[in-house]
Amino acid sequence: MKTITDQYQRPIISLRITLTNLCNLNCIYCHHDGMESSKDEMSADEIYKICEIAKNIGVKKIRLSGGEPLVRKDIVEIIEKIATLDFKDISLTTNGVLLEKYSEDLKKAGLNRVNVSLDTLKPDVYQFITKKDYLEKVKKGIVKAVDAGLDPVKINMVLMKGINEDEVEEMFEFSKKYGIVLQLIELVESENCDDDKFSKEYHYSLESIEDELASRADHVKTRKFMQSRKKYYIDGGEIEVVKPMDNTDFCKNCTRLRITPDGKIKPCLLRNDNLVDLISHIRRGDNDSQLKERFLIGINNRKPYNME
Repeated sequence: MKTITDQYQRPIISLRITLTNLCNLNCIYCHHDGMESSKDEMSADEIYKICEIAKNIGVKKIRLSGGEPLVRKDIVEIIEKIATLDFKDISLTTNGVLLEKYSEDLKKAGLNRVNVSLDTLKPDVYQFITKKDYLEKVKKGIVKAVDAGLDPVKINMVLMKGINEDEVEEMFEFSKKYGIVLQLIELVESENCDDDKFSKEYHYSLESIEDELASRADHVKTRKFMQSRKKYYIDGGEIEVVKPMDNTDFCKNCTRLRITPDGKIKPCLLRNDNLVDLISHIRRGDNDSQLKERFLIGINNRKPYNME
């Protein structure tokens, strides 16, 4: 199936599905991936149908996220269903609290890889960030994911000034020990009132860290279709740097559509004013051709949030 492009010639390669807005943590920087709160979650069969239509328009990769996707009791069933569609890649982003419990079942169900959000290895800092005391549980879950054969396992570390910016080396050593990729993520500077106050207080630029990584790296790779982000290979380990999403480089290289937890197509991470209803059309029994048309409307709604 030929990949569909939008009107800016950006290919639609991946689909990110938010399975739920529920979470078992309360992280201080969480902005719910730009989603509005929803109580009307999709069923496993509805998620399968969405993925089936996505496959038919050329989508190659599926990422499942939340909230916290592992709080859904049917998470293994969801992945089993999606895996029958033979995507190139099925991945999941989790906070890791339930990863020890589910890793083996997720791998058997067809999950390829997992990203774990973990910003610190210090118990007091972890509790400050998440409002919970689950650090050891998360670390065990990460090791279990590696042992289960999920590959690669990545750690997503959001750097925050005065909180954890001094922990990069410690996290890198932990990652190298288990063959994990470390992703350093720059805190998004928001224009929303409360978020803006938080981001101004805790924003930490990754420029100096990137300069240091470049000086130490044995090899550097630029990922063209991932916002030209760089991967640094150092002493047998791997660090990837993720800059804020609200920039022209991110937008011009965006290849992803999103699905909200209540079944709407979200053409742009940074906008909520151009959502396209999909789930009501599935529930009323629209055929595949009609559902494909809903996807095409969503793709046609894609416009770079930041233009050069």
